[in-house]
Amino acid sequence: MSLSVAGKVAIVTGSAHGIGRAIARHLADRGARVMCADFDEKGLIAELGEEAYSEGPVRWFAGDLRKKLSISNLMSATVDAFDRIDILVNASRATALSDPLSPEEDQVEEMLSQNLMTALRVSQMAARRMILQAAADTEGAAPAGTIINLSSVTARATRPELFGYSVACAAIEQMTRSLALALAPSRIRVNCVAPGSVMSASLQSALRSDPDWREEILAGTPLGRIAAPSELAEVVQFLASDASAFMTGQVLTLDGGRSLLDVVAAPGH
Repeated sequence: MSLSVAGKVAIVTGSAHGIGRAIARHLADRGARVMCADFDEKGLIAELGEEAYSEGPVRWFAGDLRKKLSISNLMSATVDAFDRIDILVNASRATALSDPLSPEEDQVEEMLSQNLMTALRVSQMAARRMILQAAADTEGAAPAGTIINLSSVTARATRPELFGYSVACAAIEQMTRSLALALAPSRIRVNCVAPGSVMSASLQSALRSDPDWREEILAGTPLGRIAAPSELAEVVQFLASDASAFMTGQVLTLDGGRSLLDVVAAPGH
C-alpha cells in the first residue's frame, strides 16, 4: 500500500499555528489539497496570504468551530473549492491548568467544549459528506474517507494539574473507537494519535520561561528528546494514506517511550 496523499482533499483544524500548521504543510507538500481551518484569521493570512481564501490548492477558512454554523460553512467552503472531503484531521486543541477539587477551576467544561465537542461535531459533518461519497461509488471498493484525531498521553496518565485536558483527551480516544465502528460500514476509517512532548510553539514558549522543564521532560522520555512537529505529521500522513487501509479505531502513541515508564511526576505535555 502507498503512503501517498497526492490529490486527496484534507481539512486540518487548528492549522494557523503549531502542530496543526505542521500537519497542513506536510500534507500540502505531499500533494494533498488542504483546507486550513482556524479561529485565528490573522494567523491564517500570515501563513497563507489573503489570496488563499479563494485560490490555489491550499486554502483557509476562519471561524469558531465550537459553533455548528461555522462547521457547516467550513464543509461548504471545502466542497465548493475541491468537490469532496477525503481526510479530516482534528488538530485544534487547547490546554489549561486545572484544580480537580475546584468546580470553578477544574476546566472540564471548557476542555470538553473546545477539544472533544468541536472534534465530534466537525467529524459528524465531515462524515456526512464522506458517506455521500461512499454511496456514489458504485463499485464500493475505494476508501470513502478517513478521520484522524489528536489526543495526548495524558489521556492514560494521571496528571491532576491537567485534569480537564486529560478528561477531554480520554473522551477523544473513546470517541475515536465509537465513530470507527459506526462509520466502518461506509468505508470511513477513524484513528487517533496520542503524542507526548512535541516541540510546538506553545512548548517552546514554556521552555523559555522554565528552562529546567526541558530536563524533566527528557528524563521522563526514554528516547531522550522532544519530538519535532514533522514526526507527528508523518504519522498523520500514514493514517491518511492507503498504507493504513485496514486500520480503524486505533490510538497510536508517539511519546518516545514515556508511557512505558509510568512516572507519576513526569510532565504530561
